[in-house]
Amino acid sequence: MVRRSELANGLRIVSEHVPGVPSVTAGIWVESGSRFEPRQLGGISHYLEHLLFKGTERRSAAQIAEEIDAVGGVLNAFTGKEYTCYYARVLTEHTALATDLLADLFLYSRFDPDEIDRERTVILQEISQSEDTPDDYIHDLFSLRYWPDHPLSFPVCGTVETVQGLARSDFVDFLNARYRPDRVIVAAAGDITHEALERWAERDFGHLSGSATGIDGVAPRPARGVFTVEKPLEQVHLLVGAPAVAQDADERYAAYLLNTALGGGMSSRLFQEIRETRGHAYSVYSFLSAFRDAGYLGIYVGTAAEWVQEVIGVINAELRAVAREGLRAEELARSKNQLKGNMLLGLETSDSRMSRVAKNEIYFKRDVPLAEVAASIDATTNDAIVALAERVARPDGLAVALLGDLGDHRVDESILAA
Repeated sequence: MVRRSELANGLRIVSEHVPGVPSVTAGIWVESGSRFEPRQLGGISHYLEHLLFKGTERRSAAQIAEEIDAVGGVLNAFTGKEYTCYYARVLTEHTALATDLLADLFLYSRFDPDEIDRERTVILQEISQSEDTPDDYIHDLFSLRYWPDHPLSFPVCGTVETVQGLARSDFVDFLNARYRPDRVIVAAAGDITHEALERWAERDFGHLSGSATGIDGVAPRPARGVFTVEKPLEQVHLLVGAPAVAQDADERYAAYLLNTALGGGMSSRLFQEIRETRGHAYSVYSFLSAFRDAGYLGIYVGTAAEWVQEVIGVINAELRAVAREGLRAEELARSKNQLKGNMLLGLETSDSRMSRVAKNEIYFKRDVPLAEVAASIDATTNDAIVALAERVARPDGLAVALLGDLGDHRVDESILAA
């Protein structure tokens, strides 16, 4: 059962009690990510996330690590485009330790100048690692060019230039501006009651005050085109993208099913055609990248330079086939069952359930019951999928990012209409 409440200062509390689970995952979510950063402070949310683990008034960085390791728990964090999460997963009997650690690092981090400089080198290595991992780097390249000059396009880690320019005062000011109670959600799932979560939130966060600074929420405008970055690699990594739906759009269930049928598994159209039939790739998949007010459907393939045009042609052909005819009856049924099965199997742990209730609060301001999601998937018609595919497949909305050594196999914008 999912429950929700709110403190007097606006901080929200969401929980799901899961009987029979021997663990608890508690998280502190902040509705602040790379989207909410001034360009000159690019990567500050992610950098700040790192720094909160580098020592508090009560604990050194080593003591934080030792205390969670001593109980076999997990203490971690992640930063996205629109939120940052700090979480701990422990056996039920260690819940008090987990919540104390989370509150300590969230409220009382020291931001020691030596730790800031030391962690700067770590993040610069993280950026370098991403750029040396082409199947990851292609996603950043696509976003930068598809949504040009919009905060949603900026890499979460920032750039070498912005990370090198961040000072201690920038972190303190950003924390004071964005980490306010009206943007904070305390979430938990597992063997914990909502009342216990409320007591923790009131005790440790009830004194917080103020509101987060306003942010311009203008939606990004997509840019059509072929974006090529030459790099000496064994493969060409390509990403085809087209406008899709925002997180809370009515058409989201049609988007889920379209994505599943196109590249959501081994039975999907693109996997079968590009890998199994033609043998032109090892890795083939599609995905949805969705935010508050925008989103795109992306298709990734790693292939040889001489097959790039053919692979893009296959992607275009499959998009247009769905736009003309929709999904076959058995394909639609299989996609619905696959989507529901993946959803339920993905919620077998307390940390996945904690993430689900928190994201529902961020994007829907309510719990979206699993039964409602399943019923909405089942109720989605082929006509709804066709209507969405017609928009996605329009040549004037398509874009392609290419990373690798194309040699004599370069492509231009004519490929988008081929």
